[in-house]
Amino acid sequence: MLFLNKSRQFLFASLVAFFPLYSSANSSENAPVKQKVEAVAATPEMKAVSEEETKDEERKEFIQHHLLDSHDFHIFSYGKNAEHNVGFPLPVILWDNGIHIFSSSKFEHGEAVAEDGGSYYKISHHDGKIYKTDAAGELKENAKGQIENEKPIDLSITKSLFMIFVVSILMFLLFAGLGKSYKKNGSIAKGAGRFFEPIILYIRDEIAIPNIGEKHYKKYMSFLLTIFFFIWFSNIFGLTPLGVNITGNLAITGALALLTYLITTFTAKKDYWKHIFWMPGVPVPMKFILAPIELLGTIIKPFSLMIRLYANMLAGHVVLMSLIALMYKANSIVGSPLAFLLSFVLTLLEVLVALLQAYIFTMLAALYFGSASEEHHHDEAHH
Repeated sequence: MLFLNKSRQFLFASLVAFFPLYSSANSSENAPVKQKVEAVAATPEMKAVSEEETKDEERKEFIQHHLLDSHDFHIFSYGKNAEHNVGFPLPVILWDNGIHIFSSSKFEHGEAVAEDGGSYYKISHHDGKIYKTDAAGELKENAKGQIENEKPIDLSITKSLFMIFVVSILMFLLFAGLGKSYKKNGSIAKGAGRFFEPIILYIRDEIAIPNIGEKHYKKYMSFLLTIFFFIWFSNIFGLTPLGVNITGNLAITGALALLTYLITTFTAKKDYWKHIFWMPGVPVPMKFILAPIELLGTIIKPFSLMIRLYANMLAGHVVLMSLIALMYKANSIVGSPLAFLLSFVLTLLEVLVALLQAYIFTMLAALYFGSASEEHHHDEAHH
């Protein structure tokens, strides 16, 4: 069962507390009591509490909306009750006994039922996913609060996927221009390339070569550069007013970690597998004990990459958005400026964390590639 929000909890508690009074409200002896209850519930103090609870719920929904993916690109809202939204719809692509393609504007920000080819779909406010419904858009829930409606296969271009395209195009244009400037001007970069050239050289000279080696580093450089700049640019976009938290999505960090694991596995030398399944210099009984542990370690390493990036970026966004919400919650001459100062300092820290997380992911990936491509000639000579 879904948790009730605060205003519903208050209403539920009120109904339980005054149920004996309302159950006999039609009798003449209880009429004055009923009037007193209604008078108390209608006092300005109670209305103020209800309005504050409603605002708290709106802030929580705003933070949740910022953290979760969505089927439309919402930029900001305006109006007295934020009834006007600025943004644009994204294409919805569903597989449900055939392909269904339509604009997310049919959902009207999750308030309407979308019809396509005789099938009806609705976005759940609970998890942001699309479910198949009837024409009335009814979503059925079980006792555990889980939606029982059929869920079609969702291949939509969501907000996060759209920003992945934006970051990819930006990287392509930026580094294609840098490559052209090299061809045209020799070894001298022009424009934005002057800023990014030292970073590229640093990744090559301080990350790739020391961890992978002069002999094998070149075949991994394209991936290391791509992964570094993709994570860095995505993290920076998450700090802009667009507020697209790409790397705070577990599916995306999982995909990056999976790519690292696949490259490590399929480019590994025989010595890499030898040190996993039949470690040299270790007694034979211990080899059978250590082999499963070493094999499990090859899976744990990319898993730690996924969790580290996801947890750090998600936690930073949650704290930052909570501090911004605290500015409105405090609503005082001292509390609001203090919350603003804290959020400003944290934003500066998040800019550093955005770069640091890209560096850590790239460094660890280079370490894994280095261990996979390392050749242990000294072991053969020893034996």
